[in-house]
Order: sequence, then structure tokens, then C-alpha cells
Amino acid sequence: MKFPHLQRRTLALLAVITLLLTLFTYIALQSGPLAPIVVTVTTVESRSIVPALSGIGTVQARYTYKIGPILPGRVKHLNVDVGDVVKAGQVLGEMDPVDLNDRIHAQEAAIKSAEADLHQAQARQHHAQAQLKRYEKLLPAHGTSEESVAIKREELAVTKAATVAARENLGRTRANLQALHTQRNDLKLIAPVTGLVTIRAVDPGTTLVTGQPAVEIIDTAHLWIDTRFDQINAEGLTPGLPAQFILRSQQTGSITGQVLRVEPLADTVTEETLAKITFAMPPSQLPPVGELAEVTVYLPKLPITPTIPNAAIRNEDGVPGVWKLVDGKPEFTRIKLGRADLNGHVQIKHGLAAGDQFIVYSEKTLTAFSRVSIAKRIPGVSP
Repeated sequence: MKFPHLQRRTLALLAVITLLLTLFTYIALQSGPLAPIVVTVTTVESRSIVPALSGIGTVQARYTYKIGPILPGRVKHLNVDVGDVVKAGQVLGEMDPVDLNDRIHAQEAAIKSAEADLHQAQARQHHAQAQLKRYEKLLPAHGTSEESVAIKREELAVTKAATVAARENLGRTRANLQALHTQRNDLKLIAPVTGLVTIRAVDPGTTLVTGQPAVEIIDTAHLWIDTRFDQINAEGLTPGLPAQFILRSQQTGSITGQVLRVEPLADTVTEETLAKITFAMPPSQLPPVGELAEVTVYLPKLPITPTIPNAAIRNEDGVPGVWKLVDGKPEFTRIKLGRADLNGHVQIKHGLAAGDQFIVYSEKTLTAFSRVSIAKRIPGVSP
């Protein structure tokens, strides 16, 4: 059967149009807007994770010593300056004794006078005692009277009292001299521990009142990191846990330490828990006090539970979930999250079970009507 020439041209045009529509549909479904979205998938694993807390802290000295006079006075000289390393017992400076040396010399002279008075009192006592014995021997022979013996006994009692008073006066004078020597020694400002001078508050010639510090020293052997952690994630934070921190001035490596204590009083304004982190070993290079540090504390290991990488978590209308593969199609599944570790693993308390397959990375944003194509890796998206 032969078709007219016009009909043959119409059929040929329809065939070409059909082919083009088929090609266009194929291209649209394979590489166009209707093409499957390339995704990477994995399965839910059951594992135990070690959660960690991250916080910001500052280097602080555990022990700070403020050294000043115990009595008002004027600074005579200071031998140290800020940044000097001092040893325990080292003399840092001295207060002006003013008239203290003269008072010591006067007290020493008073002691000599008191010693002489004591010797005289003892000599009088010995003489009175000898006189009493002699009169007591004469009394039986009627060489003296009872009244004379009584007088000698009274003289002996008086000399004994004078000796006691002289001895007490000597002891009091020596105690006063010892107090002056102690006061003289207290004029020296002495380092109680080996440490670093952080503050020199005065210069020679400055008058200080009692308790006013002239020099401040920190114990370099006992430094800690005063750290703050968000209360939401602070569950399980206890003393003794291992920690690592990176000082702002030393970004090349981390320093190991441990939690010394968790403060019983939290910050109610910032809603943070406070903890003290100590150095496992004293740092070879002493960091500046007050320097910031990035602190990580490793909490106790948790029981085995289903876990997923946190890269797979999506939020739909503020609800966390993952795109689960059901019969090859994506289906958004709501989940309840647990703790997470530093490797990106997150516990799943509800919504997924071990072995469930879900999407980790996708080339584009997914919907419930998206078609997906599974790949091992998406260039520029997945690691």
C-alpha cells in the first residue's frame, strides 16, 4: 500500500518528533531536573562511643602569695621585678627599720641592767640567808633575841621576793628583745615558695599599711585551667577524667591533663558548669596566667547502642531525622538523639535500629518524591 507523498512526510515528521521526545525524556530522567539524585548510603551500626565535652578555660595559678609587711612601714628596697623566678626562702626586699635598731640596742642595755639587778638581789638573798643561820645558832645560847631572829627571817623573805622580781624582770626584758628581733626579721620580705613574680605593686620609699602586698608570687608548679562547660552536656563530668587542652599560644600540639574537681557552684547566668583541669606534667614553657585554652574532657565509655554519623542528620520543621531507604526510596524518619563523640558518631535512642540503611550525603536536597542513585562517593560533597 502506497501513502501519498504528503502523508509520508507527516509520518516521518511524527517519527522524528517521537524520537526527540523520547530522547528528551531520557535525558531529563537521567541527567536533567528529573534525574535521580546521587546519594551515599550506609547502615546503622551498634557500637560503644566515648563522649567528650568541649569548653573554654583560662590558665590560673592554684596558689598565689601576696607578700607584704605585718606592720606599717616604708619600703627600704626591693630585689625582684615582674617575671623573676624566685626560690623558697629568698629575700625579696626589706622594710625600713626606722628606729627599730635603736630600740634593740636600748633593750640589750636594759637586759644588762636587769642581769646586774638580779645578781645584786641574789647576793642580798645569800647574805640574808647566812645572817639568819648565824642568828638561829646564837639563839639557843642566848646570844640574841627572838625578835632579832624574826627580823632576819623577814629580811630573807624580802630578798627572796626581790630576787624573784629581778628574775621576772630579766625574763620580760629578754622577751621584749626577742620580740624586737622577730619584728626586725619580719621586715624582710621572704618568698614562701619557689615561684614567679607576677606583680610588683610598690617601689622603694612607698609607705605600706599592715597587710598591703608589695610583691605577688604564683606557684609555677601548681597551675590549672579554670574551664567552663555547657550544663546541657555536662552529665558524667567527675574528677579524675582525662583531658586535653590546646593553649592559644601553642597551637602546634595538645597538652594532657585531668579533671581535678568540679565546682559545686555553677554559673547561673551563663548556665555553665565550672571545673578545674590540672596539667599531667608541669609545662616546660610557662604559659601566661589568664591565657585562653581549648579544653576537651573525655567522659566514661557508654554502653553499646545504635549509632550513625552526625553528617546524616537532617532537620525538617525543627525535628531531627534521617532519610531512610525503604524499598529503594527515601523516607524521612524522625529520630531521638543521644550522646556524641569527637569522631562524629551519634547515639540513636529511638527511630532507627541496627542494620537500617539510610542516606549520609546527597547531591541535592531530598524530598519524599525524589529518585535516588547510590554511589560510593559524591565528588565535592562526601569525604
